[in-house]
Amino acid sequence: MVINIYMSFNGHNARAFSSLGHDARLSIFRLLVKAGNAGLRISDIGTHLEIAPSTLAHHLSALVTSGLILQEKQGREVFNRVDYPVMDGLISFLTSECCVGVKTTKEEKDG
Repeated sequence: MVINIYMSFNGHNARAFSSLGHDARLSIFRLLVKAGNAGLRISDIGTHLEIAPSTLAHHLSALVTSGLILQEKQGREVFNRVDYPVMDGLISFLTSECCVGVKTTKEEKDG
């Protein structure tokens, strides 16, 4: 039961980190972080990273599904940008218990 609670608590974080576990998606995400709130058009991402359009669409879809990036259609173009609150949440998740210490099993028994 504890494992299920743990998994549901961390599930969205795990999916987000998993989506960054591919070199192309990590490169796309980092490029979009550099671009800032203005984001980039799909064609600009492909040009910068030299990724074929069909491959790029696949990777962008994974990043959108994980909640890391947002897409906005402007006319006939689609702009992609980082969802900064989600990114900040992931950073907070990683650092929230930094340096608080961990008791070993022996320390817990000795109390």
